[in-house]
Amino acid sequence: MVDAAASFDGNRVAANEAPARAPASSQSRLTASVSDGLADYAEFCASALFAPAQSPSWVRNWAAETKADMVIATLNTDSRPALSLALEVVRTGPFRVARFAGGRHANGNFPAADPRFLPAIDGPAIRSLFSAIAKARPGIDLVSLERLLPDLDGLANPLAALPNFPSPNLALAVDLDGGFDALLARASGKRKRKKHRSQTRKFEAVGSFRRIEARSREEVDRLLDAFFDMKEVRFAKMGIANVFGDEEVRAFFRALFADALAEEKPSFLLHGLDVAGKLRAVTGASRSGKRLICEFGAIAEDDLAFTSPGDFLFFDNIQEACELGFAAYDFSVGDEPYKRLWCDIEVQHFEALAPLTLKGRALATGLRQGARAKAFIKNNPTVWKLTKMLRRKTAGQAAPAVVEDDS
Repeated sequence: MVDAAASFDGNRVAANEAPARAPASSQSRLTASVSDGLADYAEFCASALFAPAQSPSWVRNWAAETKADMVIATLNTDSRPALSLALEVVRTGPFRVARFAGGRHANGNFPAADPRFLPAIDGPAIRSLFSAIAKARPGIDLVSLERLLPDLDGLANPLAALPNFPSPNLALAVDLDGGFDALLARASGKRKRKKHRSQTRKFEAVGSFRRIEARSREEVDRLLDAFFDMKEVRFAKMGIANVFGDEEVRAFFRALFADALAEEKPSFLLHGLDVAGKLRAVTGASRSGKRLICEFGAIAEDDLAFTSPGDFLFFDNIQEACELGFAAYDFSVGDEPYKRLWCDIEVQHFEALAPLTLKGRALATGLRQGARAKAFIKNNPTVWKLTKMLRRKTAGQAAPAVVEDDS
């Protein structure tokens, strides 16, 4: 058993504690320095399993562009890292919360973990990390771990060992087994091909069209500029806050997708549909093992919106994913009609809350109740429809004729 202790070495903070039922060789180490912590985190990730929003590139660029207050907490087994949490500390009213870097932009989360040591990681061992965080950073009230994947590449999420509850939003995906023809055979393929041909003719009638993959910094900026403009219009019509509106968030995505260009197989990809010299649809994706994940998407609400350019781009994206050998095309969080046209897999994410203070306990109770309320609203078609109508009415806008991604 490791004695509970905390020591400070410059900006590095080490806190060790072994709970009564933790593995005998488990040890917790907390690094509070952004530079040192991120370097250690990146080194560990070189041989670890992790979801895209826990990648070193994501964490590094989020910290750099948003100046986030980062905490890297690592659980060691036999003096080697077994699991590491890269968290940002944010203020929510009177509370300080440690969460995955990126907040609402981080979906399908799975902490960086060494698959060899996962069997040794249990609830008490993970809670020792939280004890370490509480000792090193006593101002943090709650560790909030949201939108967690149940498993990644067949390995169970170690955070499932904690008390948890279902996320209010489902995630949807498409099984690509057998290739694109087999997929279309299962998913109204004849109608989809007919629609795709019809869309092609409509695009040709107004000019040339092409699908673009960003392969330079200039193309990254062009596609993201168009996407940000599309989302600003979309969210205004919906009457909800624009989560892509802050300049720091926009700078983060620019850096994330630009950095990926240097990789042999870019971990983050941008695609766009250009018709007559204008981008009509844009998607941003990430690679995760045999899954290609659509992280976001948007369409231009202009004279060609009636042609459903987003659906056209998804058709081509999914077809290419099949050709490249992906096992699934993941539409990520959010249950929308256009996703249901393709998807045959439902993924139920889960959430875990770890209060570190009495204030944190109160906040955790409120968040659990809020999640239950959201789940009730979104799982009741009538209530959810009324909620969206009220949001649009509050924004002073009529419901749009073309419904695309609300996430």
